[in-house]
Amino acid sequence: MEPLLKVKDLTKYYPVRTGFRLKRRKLWVRAVDHVSLEIAHNETLGLVGESGSGKTTLGRTILLLEKPTSGQIVFQHLELTKLPSHKLRELRKKMQIVFQNPSSSLDPRQRVKDILCEPLKTLGGFETQELKVRVSDAIRSVGLSEEFLNRFPHELSGGQKQRVAIARALILEPSFVVLDEPTSALDSSVQIQILNLLRELQEKRKLSYLFITHNISVVRYMANRIAVMYAGKVVEVGKAKSVLQKPLHPYTSALIASVPEPDPEKKISAKPLKGEVPSMVNPPTGCRFHPRCPFAQRVCAEKEPELRIVQDGRLVACHFA
Repeated sequence: MEPLLKVKDLTKYYPVRTGFRLKRRKLWVRAVDHVSLEIAHNETLGLVGESGSGKTTLGRTILLLEKPTSGQIVFQHLELTKLPSHKLRELRKKMQIVFQNPSSSLDPRQRVKDILCEPLKTLGGFETQELKVRVSDAIRSVGLSEEFLNRFPHELSGGQKQRVAIARALILEPSFVVLDEPTSALDSSVQIQILNLLRELQEKRKLSYLFITHNISVVRYMANRIAVMYAGKVVEVGKAKSVLQKPLHPYTSALIASVPEPDPEKKISAKPLKGEVPSMVNPPTGCRFHPRCPFAQRVCAEKEPELRIVQDGRLVACHFA
């Protein structure tokens, strides 16, 4: 079966201002640099990496909230970057996003019912009675009663706000949803409730998720497959269980080793990574991870590794994987 979403050589560069010199050198922030991914029907692809690795920019660019610099985005056999605006507007019903912080993504001046009605009015064309039915169904589907429809966002808890944000994303009945760290702003006890809700909704509605997170424990619970991103590049892709049990890229190993173990008797065996995430304006030559990699050799600084199949369908961008 063809994947629901296919991304090929996607890039997103941002220009950098370098002052008022007469001869300015044009610099770019390489936030997303030739990324290729696939997401199947009813699948969750977990996208992990350090802060600043380009995860959120990739998610926003896939939805065309950010205009890509180059590359292809194929959704339901349609090339999004080549669609006319009226066709793209119609297709947006099938592609939605849940942002990280619900307090900033919900309009504080609107009641919950107006927040949920807005996408229906903007992209819909529904009768008034149908609007009411859809809004009522949406709020109930995320575990809230209809009495919440008359409340403002400041009258809701963090978990309730995120449930409203999820309801708003799903009210147009999409098939693909980008989840941009949807639980990172919530308490631990609320996080598992939201994660369970997302899994339940996925099962009922046959949704596909791009789940962006830096939390390995969350991606272990949610994802079917994992893509690891470093400095604008995808360095490893594979089934969640195999990637977490036997990482093949040194950066993936370091990410997994950094997860704290709730066992005071267990000794920490992994050494912390040296250095910092490289500049996205002037990234290292060759493999971008080589200045921090304990296994780096001369070829790593000279030649950029390709994302290639290593074993069992696992894709790894490393010369020595």
